[in-house]
Amino acid sequence: MADEKTLPEEEQVATPDAAPSVVYDDAAEEAKFMAARKAQIEEDRQKPFDPNAILEVRHLRKCFPLKKTMTGKVTQELIAVDDVSFKLMPGETLGIVGESGCGKTTMGRAILKLHQPTSGQIIFDGKDITDYKSAQMREIRKQMQIIFQDPYSSLPPRSTVGGILSEPVEVHNIVPKAQVKDYVLELMDKCGLRDYYYERYPHEFSGGQRQRICIARALSVNPKLVVCDEPVSALDVSIQAQIINLLKKLQQDMNLTYIFISHDLSVVKFISDKIGVMYLGAMMEYGNKKDIFENPLHPYTKALFSAIPHPDPSVKMQRIALQGDIPSPANPPKGCRFHTRCPYAKEICKHVTPNYKEYEEGHFAACHLLDEE
Repeated sequence: MADEKTLPEEEQVATPDAAPSVVYDDAAEEAKFMAARKAQIEEDRQKPFDPNAILEVRHLRKCFPLKKTMTGKVTQELIAVDDVSFKLMPGETLGIVGESGCGKTTMGRAILKLHQPTSGQIIFDGKDITDYKSAQMREIRKQMQIIFQDPYSSLPPRSTVGGILSEPVEVHNIVPKAQVKDYVLELMDKCGLRDYYYERYPHEFSGGQRQRICIARALSVNPKLVVCDEPVSALDVSIQAQIINLLKKLQQDMNLTYIFISHDLSVVKFISDKIGVMYLGAMMEYGNKKDIFENPLHPYTKALFSAIPHPDPSVKMQRIALQGDIPSPANPPKGCRFHTRCPYAKEICKHVTPNYKEYEEGHFAACHLLDEE
């Protein structure tokens, strides 16, 4: 075997040293990010409210205490919703999607102040209701309603349908007392409920009929905004279509604005005008339906969309499989929340929290990879 030849020392080509890797100081990066966030919150707080918007949410945050000292100081908390912002116009539907535990329902309840927000602003119909007390919220309750996920547990079993629907009408003085029954019967007809259901009890109905009762109850006070908290997830597929069509028809007839929370992307695509994608309490991407579905920016959004089944079995799907489970909101990862499962994560993603910013008109996302393109 021939000896290997080597070049003379003066003719050898020097190999450049590898570029030194960037060393991140997690504490310093976190302090830098929090300072920038605080400055942004203060700047946004000074901005005037949009007179055309029915709802503005600015830097909404909701935390639940897990551990306290004897003096009541919180030492550990669960961050259910973290720095969520968006704007909604009258008559629009905002679809909120994400895995179970990402904070969708908590966000919806915080907007309605069923959970008191930890911080942020909620501007409804031109009024900042963030710090409203119970007495002040009483008038606002007529204009903001919710349809709960479970139609079985959300209806009182000892009240008739007539009693369930009449109570909010009477409490809020929607119509004179003598007209309450006629008003309720008309509302039942709009929601596809027969007149003779008026004297029946919830246990006598199927899931789809119960959900219609829940919809009628939410609409009984003529609201402007309705939070639909996974209203079809507990129903059969055929019944889901009926409920979705009913919601769209009622929206057109009554000029309603919806926040539609769901994990079913096909349903969200059908009913929504805007879409927000949440992961571990934070908004990963937000924009118009067309922009989100035709040009998803965030890797998490792309992974969700790749899981949508195609009706044609001959179409080969390119599934993006995410590894691992969603981390605990009580101990979220440093940097980008999604980096522990992201197939494209880089070193910066593990240490530096990405800024949530606008990449196209009305299309927002939070991802370091987008800044490199």
